[in-house]
Amino acid sequence: MILRGGYNVYPRQLEEVIITHPAVSLVAVIGVPDDRLGEEVKAFVVLNQGHEMTEEEFIAWCRDQIAANKYPRHVEFRDSLPIGNTGKIFKRALKRSRSRRPFAVVPGICRKLELCCRR
Repeated sequence: MILRGGYNVYPRQLEEVIITHPAVSLVAVIGVPDDRLGEEVKAFVVLNQGHEMTEEEFIAWCRDQIAANKYPRHVEFRDSLPIGNTGKIFKRALKRSRSRRPFAVVPGICRKLELCCRR
């Protein structure tokens, strides 16, 4: 679940709508940190062969199909998504790959974390 500005946004609901687009082959939706709203919606999209789409076109289509507080504001087009043996998309791998913020160590919270992250 993504908590965007006090609203609950369920990635599965968005993925079910986005996959209906004729140019979309595969999609994964995650929440990314946002200073103003807490989390923002981001879609990782794999397009069908022979189809092209810009981020603006995709977001405009989503805006028409999905509620104003739920449509993705960020889009990343990829050739493939990380999929495991069970056929599920590894969303944790997507979150790690887009993570730009280093992990912060808060003294006294986790002794083990302090020891392994000490420089």
